[in-house]
Amino acid sequence: MAKMVRRTCAFCPEGEAGSVMYIAKERNIAAHQHCLLFSSGFVESEEYNPENLDIRFDVASVLKELKRGKRLVCNFCRKKGATVGCEERACRRSYHYFCALCDDAAIETDEVNGVYRVFCPKHDPGNRTNHCGAANKRRRHALKPSTITEQVSTEETAEENSLRILKRKNNRHKVRIDFLRKCKQAGLLDDIFEEMLDTLHLAQEKLMDDNTSETEYEETVMSLFDCGLFENILTNIHSGTEEKIQELLESRKRLDNKIELLQDLKEVVLPTQENTASTSSTVSD
Repeated sequence: MAKMVRRTCAFCPEGEAGSVMYIAKERNIAAHQHCLLFSSGFVESEEYNPENLDIRFDVASVLKELKRGKRLVCNFCRKKGATVGCEERACRRSYHYFCALCDDAAIETDEVNGVYRVFCPKHDPGNRTNHCGAANKRRRHALKPSTITEQVSTEETAEENSLRILKRKNNRHKVRIDFLRKCKQAGLLDDIFEEMLDTLHLAQEKLMDDNTSETEYEETVMSLFDCGLFENILTNIHSGTEEKIQELLESRKRLDNKIELLQDLKEVVLPTQENTASTSSTVSD
């Protein structure tokens, strides 16, 4: 079986995470090592040998994962090809590997046991390996005086990193806003909303259909709740529930009063049969 060939970027510093790539010249494919390792539906070659990294990935497996990614949209950049999924089972978020880093996703790496996992920021389990803030907190009380300067420097670096992440998120919002404005200028907004409506109608059909599988039902529900608009609508509906209950109670009270009045009116207008018969007899005499 054809294998991907390992190469290292000549411009990247030695040991840089994104510097290692695998290529297949005959299929015109090149992929970062981390993009391969963290792809949810991808597995390393059965012939993988830690001492020979050149035979780590099969070309056929890479092509299969690329095909799967064509259906998946990145939660960060909104482009297709997002093969890196959140490890939380119920979560539907997917990323490109480097988009996951930009979104401050949690990365878990255990090369010894072959574990490469990604958690979206919402499902961060707290044991990520792509930052050292938690470890610093646990070691703080054991520091010697000579290491105080190093610790302060580390804390400043963490603070700078947090500011950098916040800046990236703000930039991401600006990119999305500018993107929609350009769509409007290009006359594409109608097409976008029509596509959204078609997707919502399809989701409605799946939820209403008793023959929908449990897995498909769960996926549809989760995709709806992942949409902020849907959750906002439900929140608004929930907030207005108490007011609606009060309106219905007032309406029922008015209906009860009407029923009581009609009952009284019925007794006045329609006397009993005995009274009717007696009245008729008196008129005859």
